[in-house]
Amino acid sequence: MSASRLAHRAVLLEEAMSALAVRADGTYVDCTFGRGGHSRAILQRLGPAGRLIALDRDPAAVEAARAISDPRFSIDHAPFSELARVLDAHLQGRGTGLVDGVLADLGLSSPQIEDPARGFSFRADGPLDMRMDPTRGTGAADWLASATEQQIREAIASYGEERFAKQVAKAIVAARAREPLLRTEQLAAVVAAAVRKREARREAGKDPATRTFQALRILVNRELEEIALMLPQATARLAAGGRLVVIAFHSLEDRMVKRFLRACAADSLPADLPIRARDLPQPPLRIAGKALRASPAEVAANPRARSATLRAAERSTAALDPAVLKRFSEHGPDAWRS
Repeated sequence: MSASRLAHRAVLLEEAMSALAVRADGTYVDCTFGRGGHSRAILQRLGPAGRLIALDRDPAAVEAARAISDPRFSIDHAPFSELARVLDAHLQGRGTGLVDGVLADLGLSSPQIEDPARGFSFRADGPLDMRMDPTRGTGAADWLASATEQQIREAIASYGEERFAKQVAKAIVAARAREPLLRTEQLAAVVAAAVRKREARREAGKDPATRTFQALRILVNRELEEIALMLPQATARLAAGGRLVVIAFHSLEDRMVKRFLRACAADSLPADLPIRARDLPQPPLRIAGKALRASPAEVAANPRARSATLRAAERSTAALDPAVLKRFSEHGPDAWRS
């Protein structure tokens, strides 16, 4: 695979930097290094006293990050659900242990999608894996080989929002009875045959396998659980005035982010209290601006940016509501359903 084909463009780069409001002497976290577009932009804005801590669960991304020779930068091979542990290791004995900004780009990197060996894409044949960290967990092929038809149907319906989940699940079970489903090309063909073409055409340009592949990727990597664990940890480790910036790429993860930020920014006091607004206690987060989408120019240059949504919030000095933290930390993907 050529380096040019695997080039990765950081989505909403300038918008993310503006939302982070990077201070030259601040400490920042990039929860998803990818190929380092956001990290390098943060480093450009930091002064000699600044610091950037990056994480990524993909060993290939961690290897790419090792090419950055900068004493202000460090990289950890870890999912972003382990954010608190990573910060404890890096910031122990260094002041409050708080940071001035956390950025989480929840999308896949171009190298992950375009390398057939990773098994993320239905556009090129490869092993049906889909793990962001190939050294851990169960790949998509192994899960499909052992899951029941009901489990497959529920996963595709919940994580892929596929209206033909029943038909797709039935087709997968029938296909695996004939031969093991081990390749992305096999699965894409099974799904395409199960989804009625006239219905698939309602979403112009979208392959019939898109939603099924999304569902399996989310399930295999426990993506919604990861988000549910990361958001409370990130918020708890922000210093007053620090920014949390999250870029989501599909409705499920964006819904979680939106609801978490709103829950932490909500005023829990009765609205009819006879008290001046400036005397009310502040919520732990303040929504920083409106949700942002990529501009037409960015989408034209980088089509993967078309589904990106950036949300940001700023930390206050108020304590976090334990009920909100418990909901998102313990209930995982169920946190966005209610």
